[in-house]
Amino acid sequence: MKNLVTLFLIFYSLSVGAQVKFEASTEKKSYALNENIELVFSMNVDADNFVLPQLLDNFKVQGPFMFVQNYNINGRRGFEKSYKYYLTPKKQGEFTIKEAQIEFGGKVYKTSLLRIKITKAVPISKNQNNQNNQNNNQYDPFDDPFFHQNEQPPQARTDFGDGSFIVAEVSNKNPYVNEPIHVVYKLYFDPRIQIGNITDIKKPKYNGFWSQFFDANRPAVEAQYKGKTYAMATLGSAILYPLEAGIKPIEPFSFEAQVQVASGRDVFGDPIYSVVQKRLSSGTQNITVKALPESGKPSNFSGAVGHFDFKVTPTKTILKGGESLSLNVAVSGEGNLKLFSLPKPEVPPALEMYEPQHQENVQTPLSGMSGTISDNYTIVPQYKGNYPIKALRFSYFDLKSKSYKTIILPQININVINGPDFAAVSKIIKDKTKEVNSNKIFASIKQKTILTQIDKEAFLGSNLFLFLFFIPLFSIPALVFAKKQKDKNDADFVGNRIKNSNRLAKKYLSEAKKQINNKELFYISLEKAMHNFLKAKLNIETFDFSKEKLSEILAYRNANHETIVDFINLTENCEIARYAPATIASMQQDFNKALEIISSLEKQIA
Repeated sequence: MKNLVTLFLIFYSLSVGAQVKFEASTEKKSYALNENIELVFSMNVDADNFVLPQLLDNFKVQGPFMFVQNYNINGRRGFEKSYKYYLTPKKQGEFTIKEAQIEFGGKVYKTSLLRIKITKAVPISKNQNNQNNQNNNQYDPFDDPFFHQNEQPPQARTDFGDGSFIVAEVSNKNPYVNEPIHVVYKLYFDPRIQIGNITDIKKPKYNGFWSQFFDANRPAVEAQYKGKTYAMATLGSAILYPLEAGIKPIEPFSFEAQVQVASGRDVFGDPIYSVVQKRLSSGTQNITVKALPESGKPSNFSGAVGHFDFKVTPTKTILKGGESLSLNVAVSGEGNLKLFSLPKPEVPPALEMYEPQHQENVQTPLSGMSGTISDNYTIVPQYKGNYPIKALRFSYFDLKSKSYKTIILPQININVINGPDFAAVSKIIKDKTKEVNSNKIFASIKQKTILTQIDKEAFLGSNLFLFLFFIPLFSIPALVFAKKQKDKNDADFVGNRIKNSNRLAKKYLSEAKKQINNKELFYISLEKAMHNFLKAKLNIETFDFSKEKLSEILAYRNANHETIVDFINLTENCEIARYAPATIASMQQDFNKALEIISSLEKQIA
């Protein structure tokens, strides 16, 4: 019985804790005419559509000042959001503040009525007067419902900045190819206004760059910009690696928001704010990318830029015939680790080397890539003997010294202590080859006689004659039928376009397969194949190919969301992959992925 009571109390406390609480409160119920009133509307949920009571005509109102707090006390988590208003009474009397309301979970919640009595003015000391002035002029630099923030003590500030705007701070606008730069997007706004109802967020696309974007969820802070005080919130940041030289524009970060702007002043001289819909944008940033110097560029340079260490490590150098060893080729350090290829070992014919297993352990913070990439080769010797693996070189462009550096590793010797001798086996193969070739020398001398009959059957009246005679008679109906069918097919413009797109998709997939050793042509053919397939299935023209339009049409045609995302990602990656280094294994994976997506869409699209 005791346990049942305990469980009941636990469930009851949880249900009570889960209830929505929305309350209005003041510090006391009676104020003098020359005192300030702090009116707080607090809730324990992140509700929407807060509506302030209209019956505040008897007070001078400042606010709202919004505060949001997440807390964790002894493992118990909670949330509190509040809107504060500071009221200055205009006359004596008893006043009722009606219900404020919010919406949460499809329901409307209201506060209880609040009654306040205003008495005649009372003498106030100098310290109290200063405190009241501070309350009248206070502001919250974190007053932005779009960002989470903690309550800060009210402080008087001067020289506020005006309006609201987004700034894109670029670390370097004149980098080398593959030199990392970072961009930080910051929202600056007048701390006395509010920005809310953020919609239509457009994050930039970085064409011509390898990029990684980082979302930010930090509270707004007070900051200085061009000598003025603002509230500043970091919207996000990105690390970029330019892939080619030239002037490369970075698209703006932008969004729609409801912004408070000053529309006039009241009878007390304080600004009156109105809410307008405004699009905030960071503007386009142009990056001038410098080409890497040609002077001193090593012949084996594969595009590595940064500061690196290079190692080649075999698991063993002495082994028996038929045993295998692993050869690990690794580059570690800081730089564009994902954007270049590792050197490939050269081994003698007696050593059978398989395609490597590529591994990456790379972190990409805002400062740039760092970590290790490696190719692990499996090598199997076939014959007894000593075999050298040639010395490997790795070259990179060092950003600190602005020069090329090359790391040369010594030759590795592999000793196979038993098994067949390579020289003896080679001699046997050569001897057999010579014997086969000698047998073919006299192949043109035929030893068997083939005789042909001199007297032949007359052509006239023969089966062949009759067949050729009647062919035109039977061909006429077939030609008429074929002509009608051709006219019908020519009139079917939609069907012909679908067939043509299917044919082009197969052609380009076939072309992509042929170009597996040519990265740029491979990805161009792969992208065209994907687009022509959708033109055939969806019956749309090329100008309809936008990310949003495709997603909408595919979803309407019952394609799975995962397949839609895979298609969009693959077609977008084809453009980037033309300029980024890629291995045959990764290109084969992209080709297989395209086949899988086309097969899935073929089944899913209605």
